[in-house]
Amino acid sequence: MEKIVIAAFAGSLRQDSFNKAIINTAKKYAPENIEINVLDLNGIPLYNQDEEGSMPESVRNFKNALTGADAILIATPEYNRSIPGVLKNAIDWASRPYGNNSFDDKPVATIGASGGAIIGTAVAQYHLRQIFSFLNAHPLERPQVFIGGAGEKVEKGLFIDEDTVTLIKDLVEKLAAWAVRLRK
Repeated sequence: MEKIVIAAFAGSLRQDSFNKAIINTAKKYAPENIEINVLDLNGIPLYNQDEEGSMPESVRNFKNALTGADAILIATPEYNRSIPGVLKNAIDWASRPYGNNSFDDKPVATIGASGGAIIGTAVAQYHLRQIFSFLNAHPLERPQVFIGGAGEKVEKGLFIDEDTVTLIKDLVEKLAAWAVRLRK
């Protein structure tokens, strides 16, 4: 089976973020042929076009990790019916400078968890799909995973609910298959 490298990150800075728990769970349960490199958005400064020529090291490392990956997995919370500012900021840095877009032609999957309603991250994930269209990324269409009631399903930074773990594993496997398909 072909080795696939997935760069994965949560669109949240919160230490005990449900979306960081998604990424941790994906890494823990990934099949042997899938390597998940966990990235952290903490430390990425606010985007400033004036700094593109002397890009901060945290941004260079983030861009290099995305560019070197076969696919990208983003777990996003939903803030005010959209994506968090920290996530949009990281995407803006990664897509710049013009002609050096780290998302270009990359397979990408989104997932999200909230403490509330089951569709709590649906709008945020939809907004990410709009952004990826412009960035020439290739979103995985199915499965679309929206995890509700996450507060009762997470323990020590991992999802422990068997159904949720199965959904996360399935998404990771489908993303890897999507990456292989797009390579050809």
